[in-house]
Amino acid sequence: MKIAVELGIITDTFESAITWERFPEFYKAIVSATEDACLKASGHKGSVSCRFTHCYPDGPASYFSFQAKGRYGALAEQWLEIKSSALDAVITHGGTVTHHHAVGRDHMPWYCRQRPDLFASALQAAKDRLDPKGLLNPGVLLAARS
Repeated sequence: MKIAVELGIITDTFESAITWERFPEFYKAIVSATEDACLKASGHKGSVSCRFTHCYPDGPASYFSFQAKGRYGALAEQWLEIKSSALDAVITHGGTVTHHHAVGRDHMPWYCRQRPDLFASALQAAKDRLDPKGLLNPGVLLAARS
């Protein structure tokens, strides 16, 4: 990763899951949205690839990667613009942003959009009871308490 940054390359991955019958259109939409975001953010189409990390009877867990040439001094902002557009597209086209290891601080805004409020409340109650000082993974599944 360090070499990519030194070369001015924006790169990241994100995972999703969707049913088999919906995957072909989903794949096209996510690749298109991510390529468009790379072009908008960096002026370059970039590269988007996809592989399956897991395959289940009802659908695949697709793992998308993107790379784009960035501008020094703006790499973080460009990365966030591309990542945001890609994850917005995942939700818009019916995928989940939480498969496998795709939950955490970077994915929190999209995870909160998909997580049912009742589940969030139950999870917060369990965390309050088991981790009253909020020491374990603050800001990963629930907003960090100040």
